[in-house]
Amino acid sequence: MRNAIGKIDFLGSFQHELPEHGLPEVAFAGRSNVGKSSLLNSLMKRKNLARTSSTPGRTQAINLFQLGGTIVFADLPGYGYARVPDAVRRSWGPMIEAYLGERETLALVVLLVDSRRDVRAEEGELRFNLTQARIPTVVVATKVDKLKRSQRARQLATIRRDLHLPTGEPIPFSTQTNEGRTALWDAIEGKVRDFLAAPDPVPLPLPDDSDDMEPSP
Repeated sequence: MRNAIGKIDFLGSFQHELPEHGLPEVAFAGRSNVGKSSLLNSLMKRKNLARTSSTPGRTQAINLFQLGGTIVFADLPGYGYARVPDAVRRSWGPMIEAYLGERETLALVVLLVDSRRDVRAEEGELRFNLTQARIPTVVVATKVDKLKRSQRARQLATIRRDLHLPTGEPIPFSTQTNEGRTALWDAIEGKVRDFLAAPDPVPLPLPDDSDDMEPSP
């Protein structure tokens, strides 16, 4: 799959009525400034396809990228603190919840957490709700190159414990060294194969009382 990417097309930015493309979709979610755009650029081997910024909250819609004729990446707005108008921030929660609960082509959610930080409540809630809805999820710990050697194992173990992750997660990732790129692609390809092999690959809706994607003030 990764070797058949070929042309990458930006399908557009959407808040409602996402296009139907008939391909398995992999969504990338994480707090603002977790390094999501840089990770996407690394996976797609492009420098500036997904916009990066030092300002949290730059992504304000769901951005879709079609990789050849095999897969679509969905870049979700970063949740948590962001310097954008309150009305925009309030719209993100319902928009993302609707996407996660209703998108029938959704094969996997890649949940990004900052390896240097403690797990936040909304990260735990999102992971729990995705598990309850039986939506496949892979957790990635970004910015591991910024950790001291003495910190790395402890931080990754803490994330694994707090998010109740299986062996092999979180996947440590660095856009500076490309560590984790192969492991993440392996995970994506495996989950997409499972999705395509499933007789009825339709996710369950997220719990009605879920508010994990509401941006914090």
